[in-house]
Amino acid sequence: MQDYTSRLSDPASRKFETFSYLPPMTDAEIRKQVEYLVKKGWNPAIEHTEPRYLGDSYWYMWKLPMFGETDVDRVLAEAAACRQANPDNHVRLIGYNNFNQSQGTSMVIYRGKTV
Repeated sequence: MQDYTSRLSDPASRKFETFSYLPPMTDAEIRKQVEYLVKKGWNPAIEHTEPRYLGDSYWYMWKLPMFGETDVDRVLAEAAACRQANPDNHVRLIGYNNFNQSQGTSMVIYRGKTV
């Protein structure tokens, strides 16, 4: 087992969650995640935040959730627009489950620059 050193005083070493240790997803992997979310019937939503606030629970919502959206390309276009408008921020995709009235999934799809 490898020990990952993470210090708040060293921004480059900060790791806050299990998946933060994984390499960034490729465009094809992001597309697969969006396809899965849409196939499950979940409503996509896009949020973003500055890297220094990644550990906080509040993220900024990018527009409203895309209720009933089934077009993967439209979801990806909105995620790209959010990334373009906020290039230094982390961008995450959320899938809201209508049946359970909760988040079905949440994943960071673009990582911003570490301060």
